[in-house]
Amino acid sequence: MKKLKLTLSLFAVALFLGCTDENSLVDLEGVLAPSNISALTTITQDNSVNVTFLPKGEGVTQFEIYFGDTTTTPIFVAPGGTTTHKYKEGKFQAKIVGVTINGKKTEAIQEVTVSFLAPTNFEPTITIGSNLSISVTAKAELETFFQVYFGDVANEVPVNFMQDEVITHTYKNPGTFQVRVVALSGGAATIQKIQSVTITNLFAAPIPTIPAANVISMFSDSYTNVAIDTWRTSWSQANLEDIDISGNKTKKYSALNFVGIEATTTPINAAAMTFFHVDIWSSDFTEFKIKLVDFGPNGAFGGGDDREHEITIANPAKEKWVSLDIPLSDFTGLTTRSHIAQLIFVGSPSGNTTVYVDNVFFYNTVGSVTAAPVPTLAAAKVISMFSDSYTNVAVDTWRTSWSNATLTDLTISGNATKKYSALDFVGIEATTTPINATAMTHFHTDVWSSDFTEFKIKLVDFGPNGAFGGGDDKEHEITITAPAKGTWVSLDIPLSSFTGLTTRAHIAQLIYVGAPSGNNTVYVDNVYFHN
Repeated sequence: MKKLKLTLSLFAVALFLGCTDENSLVDLEGVLAPSNISALTTITQDNSVNVTFLPKGEGVTQFEIYFGDTTTTPIFVAPGGTTTHKYKEGKFQAKIVGVTINGKKTEAIQEVTVSFLAPTNFEPTITIGSNLSISVTAKAELETFFQVYFGDVANEVPVNFMQDEVITHTYKNPGTFQVRVVALSGGAATIQKIQSVTITNLFAAPIPTIPAANVISMFSDSYTNVAIDTWRTSWSQANLEDIDISGNKTKKYSALNFVGIEATTTPINAAAMTFFHVDIWSSDFTEFKIKLVDFGPNGAFGGGDDREHEITIANPAKEKWVSLDIPLSDFTGLTTRSHIAQLIFVGSPSGNTTVYVDNVFFYNTVGSVTAAPVPTLAAAKVISMFSDSYTNVAVDTWRTSWSNATLTDLTISGNATKKYSALDFVGIEATTTPINATAMTHFHTDVWSSDFTEFKIKLVDFGPNGAFGGGDDKEHEITITAPAKGTWVSLDIPLSSFTGLTTRAHIAQLIYVGAPSGNNTVYVDNVYFHN
């Protein structure tokens, strides 16, 4: 409860500045009255009912605090200071007055509840946000203030807050945490509630880069969307929530078994399109299915001319956006695409998964990226860093913190692929277990781009000490000039061409560089050494 009243105390203060101009005065009347007057009140928990006031405000040179009990004389407190007062049990209307240098005053009434009883009707509210964040509010009766423990550090110091105040916290990593909120009163008794919260690394989906002229969009902030009748049919088994992630509209399907999405009023003519795209994110799915249904010229489901096909994505990556670019030719049963009226998503485990969905569209781009060629070398001759065709060695990161590029892990026709957009340079490191490529003769990588004009590859051996810049590093960079666009380019480079790489027993770093700098997108697959 807060009541504000402005009191103006008018008086003249003249300050003579310097010796040369006796008429130079400071206009103190121009100083505004204080604002945002309040106080944080905390009470010791030993039944001594000592209440500490921390007054707050803007433009204040001194605070006056009237405690609202039998004490009539105010206490004066400097900004940033505190004062402690002993109350009896009850409710008191403390008055906090902020005073400026010219005597202008603004006051606020702060209700102080002093009770030896534990708070009642305690209702904490914990809201999970995006980007690893959480917010906490609480309300109760007979409370004086609240404390929250976020559960992510040992020997945690709680955060104190008042009713109607919102406390936000950002976790360093995803995980499940026990958040404890405590309501405190003037007595030793408290009440608390503990809630288990799961924090996910949920960020906005990648921004599509395909030209709008080549897209028929069902749902995306990046394009103009066609009319969709419903994003959850009545026969669906899922909950739908429209949410916002960092300003980006997103569909959230929880308790997902299957959900039907229909455009029956105006079916979609995707006859000229070659791909279906969707971005999906989940922390718990083990399988994801996509079905497209064409209702045929009669526009009716079950009218005799329907065509449909379902694609299964097995073991999709969790805790990251998975960009699916599926050739419509993979929907082999969808032999007509002029009257697409139904899209169905299916999640597993059935009814126990939550999936976020964004950027649902059909597109057709000349030279659109397809899956990379399948390597044919025997596994015994290969040390693979990234390929679905081999067992890969441990790589610490496919995008170091000092990289200047955006990395998206996506699947093309069931084939895992790395997509580097806005590529200037990107560092890939295997520092924990450097690669011993002494017995290898070639480095291989498949790259695809519609817009690069040059591509560079650097290999760095950290030497026996395993440290970058440790004095025994060896490296060399190869430049691929004018690589072919719109097709997979298979680069099979003799390691002897990396002339500066005189040792190859501790290769810990691979760097890709694209041109034009920061303005090209490169897809990468099948990164390995071989002999």
